[in-house]
Amino acid sequence: MQRSLHLSLSLSGVAALLLSNGGLLPAAAQEASGAEDLGVMSISLEDVVKPTIGIQGALQGAGTPNQAGIGGFWPLSVGDNSVWFLDALANINFADREGESSIINTDVAGTTISTSSRLGYRWLNGDRSWMFGINGGYDSRPMNTGGTDTGVNVSGAETSAFFQQVAVNAEAVSNDWNFNAYALITVGDTEQKLNWFYQGGALDTYGLDVGYFITPAVNASVGYYYQNGDMGEVDGAGVLGRLAYEISNGLTAGVNISYDEAFDTRVSADLKVRFGGASTTVKRKDVHRHTVINALTSTPSNRDVRVHDGPVDDPDNAWAVFLQSIGGGGGPGGSVNNAAAGGNLTSS
Repeated sequence: MQRSLHLSLSLSGVAALLLSNGGLLPAAAQEASGAEDLGVMSISLEDVVKPTIGIQGALQGAGTPNQAGIGGFWPLSVGDNSVWFLDALANINFADREGESSIINTDVAGTTISTSSRLGYRWLNGDRSWMFGINGGYDSRPMNTGGTDTGVNVSGAETSAFFQQVAVNAEAVSNDWNFNAYALITVGDTEQKLNWFYQGGALDTYGLDVGYFITPAVNASVGYYYQNGDMGEVDGAGVLGRLAYEISNGLTAGVNISYDEAFDTRVSADLKVRFGGASTTVKRKDVHRHTVINALTSTPSNRDVRVHDGPVDDPDNAWAVFLQSIGGGGGPGGSVNNAAAGGNLTSS
C-alpha cells in the first residue's frame, strides 16, 4: 500500500508538470507548434464545442469485459479558451470468449450494464498550441460469473458481484504529443465471492500514457501502470501500447496490447463513433484539422473497473459450506491441492 501511495504521488507530480503550460517541452518547440497554423486563433469555441452522442464497443482485455454501449459529451459552460463538461457512458457487458477468462481464472458471464461518468475542465494556453485538462468521476461494474478456465467445477455455485471505483485524470495535448496521467481507486466492497473456490477483487490502477500523433488521424502511445488489490496476488507493474486511427470525423478504431505478470499479454480492440459537434461542415473540418481543438470534446479514457480473481482463503471450508447450502455432504478430499493448477474438484 505504501508503494502504491508513493506511485500515486509521483503521478500527481507528473500531472502537475504537464499542466504547467508545457513545462516539460523546450520553449522553442512550443513556439514552433504555436506558429504552425495561426488559423486556430480565429476559431470560436462556442461555435465548435457542441454536444456529441454515439456508440462505443471494446473486446475484453486485462480485467475488462467485452462490451458495447452508448455515450455522450455535454459542454456545461464554454468560455473563450475553456470548457466545463460532463461525459457519461453506459455499456452492456457480455460474456468472455469461451476458455479465455478476462479476470484470470473465472469466466465472466453476460449480461450486465456498467456505467461511467466524468465531470471535467479543459483549457487552452495563450497561443492555443496546448490543451490541458483534469476530470474525475465514478464508475460501476456489476458482474455475473460462469465456469472456470482451470478445470475447477463450480457448477451451481456461480454468483454475481458489484464493483465500484472513483477516478481522476490529468491530460495535456498538443498537435504532436499527448500525455495522460490517471488513478482508478476502488471503493465499497472491493473483494467479493464469485463461486465456492474463487473470489474476485477490483484493482486500484495508477498509470501514465505518452502518445505521439504520427498524422493528425493516427496516434501511437505507450504507457506504464501499477496495479494492486486486496488479495495481493496481482500487485505489480505493467506496460501497454495503443494505436488509434480516426477513420473519419467522429469514427475511431484502436488496438491495445498490455503485459503484466498477473494477466500476461492481452490484446484487445475498440471502436467508437460520435455524432454531433460543430454545426457546419466547414467548422467540422476546421476542428478536425486542429488536434488541440478536437481534444476539447474528446471522450476521457480509462473508464473500466478492472477485476481479477484468485482462490478463496480456505477452499476446503468453502466447499463444505457450499455442499451444506445445497443439502449435500462430504468434501473435495485431497483433490483440492491440484485445483489452482487446473484440477477438477469433486465431492467424495
